[in-house]
This record gives sequence, structure tokens and C-alpha cells, in this order.
Amino acid sequence: MLDFKEHADTFARKFVPSYRFIRTQESTIDRSHVLQTELNSTSIKVLSWNIAKKNHDKIWIKDFLAILEQYKPELIFLQEVRLRMDAEHAAELREMSWNFAPNFIDAHHQTYSGILTAAKISPLTSRAILTKHHEPIVKTPKVSLITEYPLSNKRETLLVINSHFINFVDLNKFKTQLHELEFALSTHHGPVIFSGDFNTWSRKRAALLEQAVTRLGLAPVVFAPHESKKIKRFLLSPPLDYIFYRGLSEKKASAKVLDYVSSSDHKPLLAEFSYIDTQ
Repeated sequence: MLDFKEHADTFARKFVPSYRFIRTQESTIDRSHVLQTELNSTSIKVLSWNIAKKNHDKIWIKDFLAILEQYKPELIFLQEVRLRMDAEHAAELREMSWNFAPNFIDAHHQTYSGILTAAKISPLTSRAILTKHHEPIVKTPKVSLITEYPLSNKRETLLVINSHFINFVDLNKFKTQLHELEFALSTHHGPVIFSGDFNTWSRKRAALLEQAVTRLGLAPVVFAPHESKKIKRFLLSPPLDYIFYRGLSEKKASAKVLDYVSSSDHKPLLAEFSYIDTQ
């Protein structure tokens, strides 16, 4: 009997042309639109959403614009974004600065695939981290995007990581990606937001994630029980999507999961934070 890897390799040889998916370097595509010079420390609204490559779909665009209009997030973390290689704009974000980290190029569709972080200000820094390991079948890595933003108190900066975790691989490869991001977060001493699709579909993956964020002093956004059950899962697995934070105050009443949105198989997560300088 073929094991999973042999099944994946057989599928890839038959159905996925070797030239279709092209690996990229650790780099970002950036567009700046300077609307503000710093984030308002009293209210930092966050949207995190795996959009399942639907950002060119009319229904998704309608949903996304409605979310922007109603909730007005200052920071947006999107996973599984498809960006045309000649695009001047991304995901209806013409009036926000955004940074896009591709994990591969789809040569057939002439698009990048990756994750996107948008904000009402331009970041001080941005960098991508590709996983050392690759997922089976398409043989592509996953990617995380680290951006840093000034806060209105000007004493500290906000570091944010938008991440999509590797899937269909053994636990050690998942752990390798987690340790890389843990190191990146451990070197920052100011406030942090760590968000994305963590692919924690097993108890062992979820336990490793919990141990890492605990070591970093991060807390998860607390969703009410009726909200939490709406977050993407596989059968009875732990949630796949999270927003973690440190050095911020969570406005718990604002934590929502938009269950009515169906243009992706993941539901949008919303949270709001404030930052008080204690120095």
C-alpha cells in the first residue's frame, strides 16, 4: 500500500506540471499610501482572514468592502491571497499601504500566491520568512510576513506577524516553522500581534502552538463561546485561526467571528486593542 508521501508524489506527477509552481525568494511586494504617520494607540482594530484565493471573486469583494465599511480595521491580515504579477493594487486596498509576501508563483495563471498585511500607515520595516520545508504535491513552502509600525506614543513600536502555517507534513516540520517565528518575536520588546491560519488541526499541533505563545508571553484574543465555535475547524479539531497579542489591552466586546460571510471557507476574525505606555 502506498503511504501518504507516495500518494502525493504520484498525484503530482500525473496532475501537476512541474513547471507550474515556481518558488520565490524571501522578499515582499510593497505599496505605500501615506494617510497617517502612526497608529492610534487608543484603538487598533484588526481583521484576520484566510480568504482562500477568492480576492478576485465578485462575492468576496462585496463581502470585503462591506467589512471595511462597517468595522474600519486599521490592520488587516489576509492569508491565501492571489496577486496578479502586474498588479498595481491589491484586494481593493487602493487607500491603504500593504505588504505582500509570496510563497510561490502560479505560472499558469500568472499570479503570486501568498499573504498580505495592510494598514492605514506604512510600516517601518517588512520582511518575509519562507519555511525551510515544502508541502507535498505542489512542493511549495509556506510564508510569514513581519511588519513593524510606529505608535502614537512614539516610545515603542508594534511588531505584527501574519502567518500561514505549513500543512500536510510531519510534526517536526510544523515545529521548525513555529520555532523560527518564536525567535523573530523574542527579539522584539514592545507590543506584538501574531495572527493568521495556524493549521492546528491536531491536538499535538495546538499544544506546540500554545507552548510557544506562552513562552513569548502572548495571550489569545478571547472570543465568547458562541463566537468561538464559528472559527474554522476540521470536525472536532482545535481552531485553525487565531489572533495572539502582547503588551496591549484587548477590548473584549469587540472580538467577533463573522459567521454570515461565506465567500471563504474560513470566517473573518475581528479584534480591537489599545496600548497604554507605562514607561
